[in-house]
Amino acid sequence: MIVSIVVPAFNEEKLLPACLESIRSAVAALEKRAWDWEIVVCDNNSSDKTAEIASSLGARVVFESINQIGRARNTGASEAQGTWLVFVDADSTVSESVFEALATAIESGTVVGGGACLSADDELASRIRVPLMVWNLISRTCRWAAGSFLFCRKDIFDAIGGFNLQHFAGEELDLSRRIKRAGNKEGASFVILKGCRIRTSSRKFGLYSHRELLGTLFSMIFRYRGTTGNRGSCFLWYDGRR
Repeated sequence: MIVSIVVPAFNEEKLLPACLESIRSAVAALEKRAWDWEIVVCDNNSSDKTAEIASSLGARVVFESINQIGRARNTGASEAQGTWLVFVDADSTVSESVFEALATAIESGTVVGGGACLSADDELASRIRVPLMVWNLISRTCRWAAGSFLFCRKDIFDAIGGFNLQHFAGEELDLSRRIKRAGNKEGASFVILKGCRIRTSSRKFGLYSHRELLGTLFSMIFRYRGTTGNRGSCFLWYDGRR
């Protein structure tokens, strides 16, 4: 068994070290099962020291020149050697309990992919508490994985074409739906792991105004395809604020 952890990263020199260090601790859950693992960081045309930091912390670094989250994930996955893919965002951290739940799901033989609920514990956590509660409820109910943490079998990922490049945001929701459909055909499920949470950054709540955040949210709710398919409308992800 080989598990490939893919981390897309665009100008993430500030938060990437904590992400990679958390992964290197979490893989203890894989090592005790004698599973192999690798970390693949896709440098998505960064102008800072993202690639240098990733390499110094033991990750294999690949490069994607076109700045798009889904494209960076696809490029990382195309270079991955694992039978399972785990996507972790560079502004998020995982724990051994998360990877223990991941490994248990894989061992069950009844799962094709999934995600986990989210939490935040930085200085802006109070601002994101209610949005996270709402998202976690939606995630568990609809079985949609957040981009912060999504895992799936690589053969399924390859068969359905990976992340849809027509989306500049929300591509993880589209992929969750397609993985579920593929799993249903073989009687396997897409799950949201129980008893563990991914810690994700709330930095957008400090970098953007309430008007910008709410405007983007409502635009995605009422004009999902029109918004996620337009790079300019997804400025929260691409304008470079860090």
